[in-house]
Amino acid sequence: MNGIPILHVEADSIARAWELSLIELHQKGCSIKTEYDKPEDPPSKDATMILTITDPLREPMIHKDFPGGPEELQEYVMEVCDGIKDHLVRDTKDPSDTRWEYTYHQRLFAYQAPNLPPFDQIENVCQKLARAPHSRRAQAITWKVWEDNECYDPACLQSLWFRITEQDGQAFLSLNVRFRSNDAYKAAFMNIFALVQLQQRVATQISQLSGRPVQLGRYCHIADSYHIYGSYFKEFEGRFLRALEKRDFAQRTLRYADVRDLMEQARPSIQEKAARLNRGQ
Repeated sequence: MNGIPILHVEADSIARAWELSLIELHQKGCSIKTEYDKPEDPPSKDATMILTITDPLREPMIHKDFPGGPEELQEYVMEVCDGIKDHLVRDTKDPSDTRWEYTYHQRLFAYQAPNLPPFDQIENVCQKLARAPHSRRAQAITWKVWEDNECYDPACLQSLWFRITEQDGQAFLSLNVRFRSNDAYKAAFMNIFALVQLQQRVATQISQLSGRPVQLGRYCHIADSYHIYGSYFKEFEGRFLRALEKRDFAQRTLRYADVRDLMEQARPSIQEKAARLNRGQ
């Protein structure tokens, strides 16, 4: 193929799909430099990836080999779905403010354009699909043309597109997610897990608004650049690839149901941690 490869994996669960996507990327991705490389870093492994999960809530949901643990995963879910770190976003009118450029929660739940009040795009999606389940217009975006073309760290997640279909009288909410850039090894699993949690919350909200049950349909994760940075090839090969040889799939994964209570119990300490960040502690 002339150009960046287009790869596709499909699996029944988050953990299996993420694992297969890394194997496919490692084997078939192209080598290309990035804007973050140091002179001594080897090129990244890169491809356009279409990752389809047919049953996003199927266990086991959690892969043990993503760089983190259950508490870190819960923290990220709360960051995306609850906005616990929105206070860390910088004031764009203050050039001396060096805090974060954005959070996904802020862009999705309080998207702000110049001279307009914040706009809750997720609430709009829920209201729209409750009124017109067949709508093709239920989407949320993150990109701000007037900011993101020039900032140092622009949003990687670009859009969420929701669609309801029916099968045997049951409504299913599917979700398409598009990233312009996605760190396949160190970020993608947490991205997918948190966005499936958001997909479930949207389905629940639509059910409440419409008075009709809505179940989760498939999840499709589209990354224009799905990459493994050359700077951590050794870590990836030593940890992830070696685990494929030494452990079977059941040993490489966790059931979310088995750690859900532990993750929920961590909420207060995670919230306090986020508050300390704002205080500079």
